[in-house]
Amino acid sequence: MVALHTPEYRDGHGFIAEVIRTNRLKTADIRVEEGAVSIAVPIETPPEKIDELLSAKRQWIKHKITLHKEMSPASDKQFISGEAFAYLGRNYRLKVERGSFAPVRLVNGRLLVTVPEDGNQPHIIRNAVVRWYKRQAEQKLTEKVKRFAPIVGVLPSKVSVKTFKSRWGSCTAKGDLEFNWQIMMAPNRMVDYVVIHELCHLLRHDHSPEFWQEMLRVMPDYQQCREWLKLNAQQLVF
Repeated sequence: MVALHTPEYRDGHGFIAEVIRTNRLKTADIRVEEGAVSIAVPIETPPEKIDELLSAKRQWIKHKITLHKEMSPASDKQFISGEAFAYLGRNYRLKVERGSFAPVRLVNGRLLVTVPEDGNQPHIIRNAVVRWYKRQAEQKLTEKVKRFAPIVGVLPSKVSVKTFKSRWGSCTAKGDLEFNWQIMMAPNRMVDYVVIHELCHLLRHDHSPEFWQEMLRVMPDYQQCREWLKLNAQQLVF
């Protein structure tokens, strides 16, 4: 599916839906993934029609969101103003404002999000924060892959961002690289390590001595990074 415009958002009263306009669909496609709602629609679909579609599916959407909340591990995050979130090893304070929904932006050292008066629910703010991390991950990880791939001596097929429960990245048999967006909470050098690790898997799909020799060649300090991630992995979740 090819998105042709910058995503827009619709207030579903209790949830925020991301709108993706595309030339690849003739009908709407509503999804609830990891508690986040998205609706892909043909390019010319008017906002009023999108609101109608979301309203018709409101009970189903709310049910899916509730299931996700029940299945999610307990988090100590409350998603309120003043709470700290790590990004590339630095902490940024969350600032929640009231008004028409606006996605998270990094402004003056703060993660600023605007939510409707009836949108002051932790899951709405959490989804906005996760979307921000994923956008940053797509940009930064793609840049790092382009930077390190020639040094490793490989040419990956595709780079994508996913949610993994117990790993930072994956290398498929087709040569696609997949990364866990949560690695963006780690210091920059740890992100380098994860990118280089998956790139080296394009040469060797195992953790043999030869694989670690490739890691050492490209990243002499890889062992310190590997150890840091082992020790701090539990802090990089919410």
